[in-house]
Amino acid sequence: MTKRFIPIIACLGLTGCFGYPRLVSYPFDPGGRSLNSLASEQNPQSSGRYIVFTSDRRGSQDVYLFDTLTQNLVDLPGLNALDTIASHPSVSQDGRYVVFAASRQGRSAIFLYDRETRQSRNLTNNLQAEVRNPTISADGTTIAFESSNNGQWDILVYNRSGQPVNVPQDPR
Repeated sequence: MTKRFIPIIACLGLTGCFGYPRLVSYPFDPGGRSLNSLASEQNPQSSGRYIVFTSDRRGSQDVYLFDTLTQNLVDLPGLNALDTIASHPSVSQDGRYVVFAASRQGRSAIFLYDRETRQSRNLTNNLQAEVRNPTISADGTTIAFESSNNGQWDILVYNRSGQPVNVPQDPR
């Protein structure tokens, strides 16, 4: 059995990157209780002290959150569902909000999970389009993602309540 590591280039300060990002690696855990396991870990993203990623370690593609200070996985009750394939997660700097793309019954959506309330909400329920690649701002107030609403891939920006944000256009 070989050891596997997810190499992450991360800024691990609580207030952001001061200086240069550094390569971090965490040991392999055959029981799947850490960052690295026998399963496929995909789409890692770091913010503050947290690393969020997807993995198929429980037989379905789920979202996992790793705390680099405690070096443990963070429990995410109510986030993952057996009938959902999760991808491309992003986490706010304080680790409270996790946004991710999910496919359920052939339909894609962007979900926001609040660790404090343990609630997951579909932000794109009223959007009749494919969506993908969400990211959340460091303060957790703004979510940007791609949407095929107009027959091409455009970037949409929503607030945490699921309302579109009016982004000024360059008048040129």
